[in-house]
Amino acid sequence: MSTRFKPKYNIKKGDTVVVIAGDDKDLKKPRTILEVNIEKGKVLVEGVALATKHIKPTAQNTKGSIEKKEAYISISNVMLWDAKAKAPTKIKRERSEGKLIRVSKKSGEVIK
Repeated sequence: MSTRFKPKYNIKKGDTVVVIAGDDKDLKKPRTILEVNIEKGKVLVEGVALATKHIKPTAQNTKGSIEKKEAYISISNVMLWDAKAKAPTKIKRERSEGKLIRVSKKSGEVIK
């Protein structure tokens, strides 16, 4: 995503989200964001889009193995989870004491 300006997303590392589209879609199961890639517009979500990686045997590791690892999904496929309303929610930004804060549109609660 090579644009002139860096896009602004309402999702940060450590947020609780639900997957709203794709194979792992589940609107009732909140999950944690492990990593956000702003340049590509993708996120790494705990336990979502598991990819298998085969590891060859080497001198140090005489047995090979199969590793399950999370893959990136599009940031548009996740939505922030509102713990108070127990539902996915949209976000609005408000300025408070010179800082931008994220506020849930469903419950009006500040998201840390």
